[in-house]
Amino acid sequence: MHIALLNQHHNNPDCPATCRHYGFLAGLAERHCISLVTSDAWRRTRITHHFDWVPEGVRLYECQVAYENNMGVVRRLFSFAGFAAGAFYRAMRLPKPDVIWAVSTPLSTPWIAALVARLRGVPWVFEVQDLWPSFPIEMGAVRGKWLQRLLYGVEKRLYLQASHIIALSPDMTAYIEGLGISSDKISTNYNGTDIVLAEAASAAEVETLRKAYGLTDKQVVLYAGTYGRANDIPNLMQVVKLLANRQDITFVFAGHGFYEPALQQLAQHVPNLLLLPPQPRTTIFKWFRLASLSLVTFNNLPVLAANSPAKFYDSLACGTPVVVTNPGWTKDFVEARDCGWYVPAGQPIALSQLLKKLLAEPQVLKAAGKRGQAVAHALFDRRQLVRQVEAALFKVVGRNRKRD
Repeated sequence: MHIALLNQHHNNPDCPATCRHYGFLAGLAERHCISLVTSDAWRRTRITHHFDWVPEGVRLYECQVAYENNMGVVRRLFSFAGFAAGAFYRAMRLPKPDVIWAVSTPLSTPWIAALVARLRGVPWVFEVQDLWPSFPIEMGAVRGKWLQRLLYGVEKRLYLQASHIIALSPDMTAYIEGLGISSDKISTNYNGTDIVLAEAASAAEVETLRKAYGLTDKQVVLYAGTYGRANDIPNLMQVVKLLANRQDITFVFAGHGFYEPALQQLAQHVPNLLLLPPQPRTTIFKWFRLASLSLVTFNNLPVLAANSPAKFYDSLACGTPVVVTNPGWTKDFVEARDCGWYVPAGQPIALSQLLKKLLAEPQVLKAAGKRGQAVAHALFDRRQLVRQVEAALFKVVGRNRKRD
């Protein structure tokens, strides 16, 4: 089977970002012909060079399109439009695939996939990583009501046109079903994590890291991710201030984004806040193993409650329990599996009180971490998740061949 993947945001484990599709492509390339249409933007973020940019056997069709997390609305639109144009050009000229697999965000990528699929007479699969246009609308980036209605209309038409839809969380699946899309057309496939890389972070390496940063006899509370407008960072900054006198606790933040200058300023005045630059995948798993608790925080918006954050899966895979602020499926999940806790977003006093309580009960944390790790191995291993995607691709190709 020839699979053409359209994904504007390709990265590899040398980058400070989740690598869902890198692992998927590596597995699929062992059994199929894979063409990847992507941008070169994330090449600039590589921290190490331990991995090939694409897995062996993957044919790369790359567009030169800039993208950064701190881009404003106008620059992002230019980036999305630039990739859409480049992706159309390349997807129309690569050898005819059996199926096109398109990854959002942004919504322009599946739009191009639908166009190319129609012109080339092949089926296409829509992978929903984030709910668009709900995300930019709820974040206030799209204010015009007419434009909102237009974008919602485009979204629904793409769901209707796709041969199959892959949603990365149960709440995303429920949202799409709520638009009148048949449940038979949708499958939930968790974002997941790389269990192999998580297990490769040895106890000896973690201890070396602990000593190198002066964290012996410290309990580490980790936030590893984007310091973006959606991530409830002002709330976390208030929590750090409330616990600034706790010399036995160190907050470790690893990432970058909109609130980075404010965090740097805070770190100059708070002794127990350690800011790290973005980390490659091989290193960030060591930090997850080192931490006593991991924070998975987002603003209180419905669209964010449906998301599927990589740090959630990474933390559980390393045996580190999580505190979530989303009132959606992650709250239900950690409470049902007893591998984490929930505090509403924007409540620094409640979060600081919970952290003090939990850090005083190391055995409770350890037990929750073990339960989370068992769940991660059972449900979130990308080596298994890629098989689900592969089955969906086979299914739509088979249906298309029967029609022909």
